[in-house]
Amino acid sequence: MGRAIICEDVHHLPVELKVESFPVVNGYQLTQRQIEVLEAIRREGSKNAAAKKLGISVPVVHNYIRAVEESTGVRMLESVPTGSRLTDDALRILDVTTMHRRRNTDGRKFTVACSPVTEELIMSAFTAAKIKGDILVADDQFNMRMLRSGMVEMIIVDDPVNLFDLEEYNWVEIGHMDMIHVDRGPNYARYSYGAQRIAYDYLDTTGKQYEVVSEYRSLSDLIASGKSFFVDEFLLMRKGIKLQSSTDPAMLRHSITAVLRKETRCGERLLRAIRRKNLI
Repeated sequence: MGRAIICEDVHHLPVELKVESFPVVNGYQLTQRQIEVLEAIRREGSKNAAAKKLGISVPVVHNYIRAVEESTGVRMLESVPTGSRLTDDALRILDVTTMHRRRNTDGRKFTVACSPVTEELIMSAFTAAKIKGDILVADDQFNMRMLRSGMVEMIIVDDPVNLFDLEEYNWVEIGHMDMIHVDRGPNYARYSYGAQRIAYDYLDTTGKQYEVVSEYRSLSDLIASGKSFFVDEFLLMRKGIKLQSSTDPAMLRHSITAVLRKETRCGERLLRAIRRKNLI
């Protein structure tokens, strides 16, 4: 039996100590349940999906959001063609809360932030490397903020364009992924994750007339939208979903890069485990 490695930046303590912090917005302190509802909406991409994930009804989710908006005077949701999504103010509240809570966690474990595109890959690599740590799942922009704030040791970047904003850190290319192009006409839905800019840059070179009319965080909602879209083939394969691509996926190939805040033993072990997964 192999021995699991616990990667921490401080000495291990027999008691894990956390200081629970709740954001105060315009004098109103949000509750843990309200934070959970906002997080679920961000993660699942809609109120309906968030309600299903939390095991509550959509009206209950609506009541939580309305209570926050009425108490703070700040809009939490905005209307989009697909329904509703969190406003920039709501996202900022969640970002600050996450960062503050992680700063107040004693004995924080080795932490990697990635997107849903690479989530299962990183989970599998953690197991293979026998590392006990934490995985945060969000989009590239949020993960980059977590790296700069010192809240994570490593992030996995889907969109190589973002690397231009991370020149002060060490990069390690861990593989490549191809993208699927589902063409259902000129109206496109943008997926919130993956190398979307590369896909649309390619589309521009073809001279195709198109318009991005909506954005989805939920993969199932994206597929059911009836609109054209791009999504990573690796993500579909991991979920057992087969879709026909209108473009050769190799034409939409992009790099996947690990960006490290600092070199650590756990980071090295994790990178070796990821490379053994043999991405393209």
